[in-house]
Amino acid sequence: MIAPSPRVGRDGFLGLRFERRGSRTVMARCRYVVPLQVLAPMALDDGAAVVSIVNPTGGVVGGDTLTIDVEVSRGAHACLTTPSASKIYRTTSAVAEQIVRLRVGADARLEWVPDHAIPFAGSAYRQRLEADVAEGGALVVIDAFAAGRIARGEAWRFALLDSTLTVRDARGWLLHDRFTLREDSPRGLGITEHRPYFATIAVVADVGIERFIERVAEVDGGGEFEVGAARLPRRGAVARCLAASAPALGDALAELWTAARAEVLGAPPLALRKP
Repeated sequence: MIAPSPRVGRDGFLGLRFERRGSRTVMARCRYVVPLQVLAPMALDDGAAVVSIVNPTGGVVGGDTLTIDVEVSRGAHACLTTPSASKIYRTTSAVAEQIVRLRVGADARLEWVPDHAIPFAGSAYRQRLEADVAEGGALVVIDAFAAGRIARGEAWRFALLDSTLTVRDARGWLLHDRFTLREDSPRGLGITEHRPYFATIAVVADVGIERFIERVAEVDGGGEFEVGAARLPRRGAVARCLAASAPALGDALAELWTAARAEVLGAPPLALRKP
């Protein structure tokens, strides 16, 4: 009898719950299984908690299944980010998967703003991000990718890149956005206009949406990036970004995030110190 081949990859889990206590947001629950973990939260002057999610193994490999579950309870404000771009390594077997579930309570605020993902040549990656936003809650989500290790000539050489972003509230779907790109997809995807960095920004809130869209329209990428935004049904907006380089992508996302913080969250720009 031939023994089954050992499984490749690991099951990582991260569960976080944020609560409002007095004038501050605290991380009331934290449970993780490597290759997911977090750094200690940093408190902002406005009472928000900033938490950086890290992968101590250095990247995502084929067969990894990573599950992230975040709950922000009534009145709390959390901002989740990463210290750097996420590397998706080449695989010869299983697809790597990441499932992110975000729950935003009444009058709570959540910013999901990781750095972009970089799918290496031959990598296979599937991501599903699902968010539920209660009445009065506000959500900012950034979902950004490179087309590969561009400087090494690896643009669009991944085997699979599959991303789904779904946002709901009590009345139903606000956004369902998905793309699936495979090795045999047209190189450069005409829709990116030869810009190998791309991102979707979803903003859900009850106030400030029109002004956010106006701010996006005022952004000038100077030929390095392009952005645009449109309203979602009922209570939100979705913005798109195409960029020529990683620095340009960073500049574009900083502009859009700043606009969302100012108009939707009533908060000042947040400059995260990263290596």
